[in-house]
Amino acid sequence: MSFFRTLSIRAQEDELMDDFSMGGEELSEALRHLRRLNRIFAAPGPTLDGVVKLWKSIGCPDSLSIMDVGAGSGDVNRKLLQWSDQMGVELSITLVDLTEEACDEARRLFRHEPRVQVRRADVKELPDASADIVTGSQFIHHFQGQQLMEIVTHMLRASVHGVVINDIHRHPVPYAAVWIITRLISRNRYIRHDGPLSVAKGFKGRDWRELKKQLNHATLTYRWKPLFRYSVVIQKR
Repeated sequence: MSFFRTLSIRAQEDELMDDFSMGGEELSEALRHLRRLNRIFAAPGPTLDGVVKLWKSIGCPDSLSIMDVGAGSGDVNRKLLQWSDQMGVELSITLVDLTEEACDEARRLFRHEPRVQVRRADVKELPDASADIVTGSQFIHHFQGQQLMEIVTHMLRASVHGVVINDIHRHPVPYAAVWIITRLISRNRYIRHDGPLSVAKGFKGRDWRELKKQLNHATLTYRWKPLFRYSVVIQKR
């Protein structure tokens, strides 16, 4: 992955993690290293921000179910568990991913947390209204064009109240930072290749406005959050 590249439009290349014929211990290691990157770049914040906003919009219920799709090991959800403890909200979280490696890592990470369940599944096959809120953290940048709109539509269908998306701001600063830090903290080829590429496949404000237009969902809102991320909320009508 080159240090120098244009970021004017979203990158089209597939990430290594998109190749489901690969995997094994190298992918499991990448998921562990990705948790370190998430801590460094404050990844949980935009998800928590969006969930709280949507929770308030539906009247601050005492119980809430969340389904995190494309969850990886699901580490961003630990902030949600802390928030629920502070607010006295009865929270249940289902982590959904297509790969067994991600599901295994998630089960290990939350092995002592009864509020978290792990499910290997495809978001396109989830039943309607599977959870109050469906979230996706660093998930939808894997998709382009019509496929992107379809994935978000499936997320909306699987939710009762709406969707929260946490994804990356496509910008030279996070691209350079991720390129450097991935090479400092890891020799894993998934991390070194997919980390910077994830930023190049990320979003700008105009991308969210275009998605809002395509979905015909006037409720879609987006906010820029540190560190170079977006918190996107789509409340169901």
